[in-house]
Amino acid sequence: MSGRYDHLDESSVRVRPSRKGSRPRTKDRPAHEDAVVGVVTTVDRGRYTTRVQDCTVVAMRARELGRSRIVVGDRVGMVGDTTGRPDTLARIVRVEDRRTVLRRSADDTDAVERVIVANADQLVIVTALADPAPRERMVDRCLVAAYDAGLDPLLLLTKADLADPADFLRHYTALDVPSVVTGSSGTGEVRALEPDAVSRVRSLLQDRTSVLVGHSGVGKSTLVNALVPDALRATGEVNAVTGRGRHTSTSAIALELPGGGWVVDTPGVRSFGLGHVDPGTFVEHFDDLAGGTAGCPRGCSHDEPDCALDAWVDEGHAGPAGAARLESLRRLLRSRGGDEHG
Repeated sequence: MSGRYDHLDESSVRVRPSRKGSRPRTKDRPAHEDAVVGVVTTVDRGRYTTRVQDCTVVAMRARELGRSRIVVGDRVGMVGDTTGRPDTLARIVRVEDRRTVLRRSADDTDAVERVIVANADQLVIVTALADPAPRERMVDRCLVAAYDAGLDPLLLLTKADLADPADFLRHYTALDVPSVVTGSSGTGEVRALEPDAVSRVRSLLQDRTSVLVGHSGVGKSTLVNALVPDALRATGEVNAVTGRGRHTSTSAIALELPGGGWVVDTPGVRSFGLGHVDPGTFVEHFDDLAGGTAGCPRGCSHDEPDCALDAWVDEGHAGPAGAARLESLRRLLRSRGGDEHG
């Protein structure tokens, strides 16, 4: 092609001069082999409190991490001032591989996962037996989330002084989920967990990282204050009519247990979305029912007339609570499909 630009060649190209002392950009990130590894114990407005051995270090994320999220329980590599002295700030330059990830979605139709805690061993599902009333569907959802995350579930029932736990526990006998029941003594604001109950719970959390999940008002903060006396977690009352209460824990925090182990207190939740979990795997998390799927037709949704799980339950393979467990599974499947909210 010829024309008015024929006289131009490469020497005619104007090059913008670089700034003095600037270096060309590179995609190679520094290795930071000297980074100190710590565990994130809480996150607050872009600041990450970490524990490095017996030292508390506050850090901010390095720009090179991009938008990768850092959560409580993450093991992170830090550079800069990692002494933990007042008014010092380290810099997080990498996030180590996670062993486990506890996630939930905003609701059952939202496939976007929200990571709650990383590297935990156990999910403690805290449920009050009264005030507020227990909700089996919430417990079932947490069980599915625990199995999906690779965490061991533990059912912790509070306020046994107000209601008998036997009927509620009967729903989970076939699943063989370990449980511990606690009660309180006293009245009003001076109610406290019974000492033997605290000892039983502490023995189940010993040398493990345990995440507490439950509705507001079920007694999570009261439990944490009993387990870690200097935690000073705020507690609040729940409306007896609506079952709603003040969210006394506003952010997740990991606290070291006397004698070994960590407990992660999380904000109270009103629902636990499972949008990130494949519905086809739900039945795998119900050990008492999973064996019955062998007789199901191909592509069975497990909520249809030809499902073999009904016969499996009728024959007694799922134990005395089999019918209730099957209905719980089907409620989850309907909820995950957007037909029912949990």
